[in-house]
Amino acid sequence: MKHVIDAKNKKLGRVASEAAKLLMGKDSPEFAKNVAPEVEVEIINASKLEISEKKKIDKFYRTHTGYPGGQKDEKLGDLLERRGIGEAFKRAIYGMLPANKLRARMMTKITITE
Repeated sequence: MKHVIDAKNKKLGRVASEAAKLLMGKDSPEFAKNVAPEVEVEIINASKLEISEKKKIDKFYRTHTGYPGGQKDEKLGDLLERRGIGEAFKRAIYGMLPANKLRARMMTKITITE
């Protein structure tokens, strides 16, 4: 089943939570936590997303290389310049999915178009 989400004039978190809910299959009566449903989610008009300037400055993503002193912080604004809006969507949706073996399979079912 294919779902299309229009991101025009919507907030990043609202669209990401809707996409995560669809990817997990929470909207279907056959929902089971141990089964990845056969759904595809497409997010259109991602570049017309509403992100405030304060959010671009204050929101940051933290990663660690595994080495001492390897913690790196990146602001949302810098991430948008470097990787584009699709990466911000992927990171938001990834964090909303359950941390189990099905998460990687669910992430392959999402398509983001600018």
